[in-house]
This record gives sequence, C-alpha cells and structure tokens, in this order.
Amino acid sequence: MNRSGQGLYWQAGLAVAMLMATAGATAGAPETESELANFVIQDCGSCHGLKLKGGLGPPLRPEDIEALPEAAVAAIIRQGVPGTAMPPWKALLTEQEILWISRQLKSGALIAPESDTF
Repeated sequence: MNRSGQGLYWQAGLAVAMLMATAGATAGAPETESELANFVIQDCGSCHGLKLKGGLGPPLRPEDIEALPEAAVAAIIRQGVPGTAMPPWKALLTEQEILWISRQLKSGALIAPESDTF
C-alpha cells in the first residue's frame, strides 16, 4: 500500500472508531418522551421512590425541589452528587433529555395521581 493509501486507510479507521464511540455513548439511551418518563420512574424511582417521594435519595416532587432552578436540577442529573449514591447521567442521557427530565420534575408531570384503591 502506498503512502496516500495508508493515509486514507487511517482516516477511514478513525472515522469508524469515532462513529462507534458515539453510538456506544448513546446505546440504550431513551429515545422518546414516554421512554424518558419510564426511565425516570424506573431508574430514578429505584432510589427516589416510584412516586418520587424519596427513599435512598431525597424526594423529587415539585414542592421538594421548588427552591432549585431548572438549571440546577439539570446540573445534578448531568453531574451527579459526589459523596452520595447519585451518579452522573451525562454518559447515558443527552443534554435535551436532561433538560426535559428537569422540566418534568419541576412541573410534577411525571407523578402518577394518587389512587384511592391502594
């Protein structure tokens, strides 16, 4: 292989590696709002309670986080909280997903209505 052929080979290999790394960073990430809502209830709910009333982690109901600006909620989701069980989610969630979750938590839109039957 000549020198220019080697350069093209390396460029193609680098492009494939970058595509694979990008795909791996978002593999398994939620893609729709309903998947994101389910993610919050299941993944966040495993620590914060399925009704977001708290558990291992603090409650995430609007009245509990009203003092936090939406940007602060997003920063906590993105970066996690060092020294606690709250991990950073920036490797799994896109910035748009993080902002969507932050808005939903602040508005209470993800909290299922309380049922009188249970």
